[in-house]
Amino acid sequence: MSVLEISGVNKTFGGLKALDDVNLQIEEKTVHAVIGPNGAGKSTLLNAVIGKLIPDTGTIMFMNQNMIGLKPHQINQLGISRVFQTPEIFADLSLMENMMIPLLAHRDGEFKLAAWKRSDMDSEIQDKAAHFLEDVNMLEKAGLHAGSMSRGDKRRLELAMCLSQDPKLLLLDEPTAGMARADTNNTIDLLLKIKSRGMTKVIIEHDMHVVFSLADKVSVMAQGHVIVEGSPDEIKGDPRVREAYLGGAEV
Repeated sequence: MSVLEISGVNKTFGGLKALDDVNLQIEEKTVHAVIGPNGAGKSTLLNAVIGKLIPDTGTIMFMNQNMIGLKPHQINQLGISRVFQTPEIFADLSLMENMMIPLLAHRDGEFKLAAWKRSDMDSEIQDKAAHFLEDVNMLEKAGLHAGSMSRGDKRRLELAMCLSQDPKLLLLDEPTAGMARADTNNTIDLLLKIKSRGMTKVIIEHDMHVVFSLADKVSVMAQGHVIVEGSPDEIKGDPRVREAYLGGAEV
């Protein structure tokens, strides 16, 4: 069953066609990677999915509901969470406090940055926050300031914050960008752990090791449109991919 269906989506900025008749189907409980060179339209496509921009034409259906025109917070409430290229966390708060904010927002139906200050006696929220930190192997760091963490730890915290929203679809934009290899491998292990639970994910990533470690299906974009789709093995051997994305080199 398709969780997300993108049909005939176009977006033009001035004279630049950023998205050109994009069609994608994301199947339930799969990891679908979207790859391509810089400027291919990958992040623009994700921004259209989460409501940060409105396509000129086309439809984006999530669980049979057209999302065109919905605001980002409305799309999030439908069950879509996004992990951004640069981790979006509250650097001046502790890891535990970072976790409380989305948990309270999910429970109360609204986002309030200062809500965690009133949660000292809320054992249910604290227990849930501890559970999600433990799930990403960060419970022992719960009292530390998030801004002091490594990029890999910040990514793990952001993932935990997204998972606390119980999303039906998780969007990951360059989840290993700027990481050392050890942090990249730890992130792969964490995403494989999440994958084993059957959560549907779309991942944009330049690191082919990450893509081929995680993806069930790969779509390759170039110049705003999808040029080929297939399994990781099919993508590895496709000459169009080597030409458009890898300059003709072997994957």
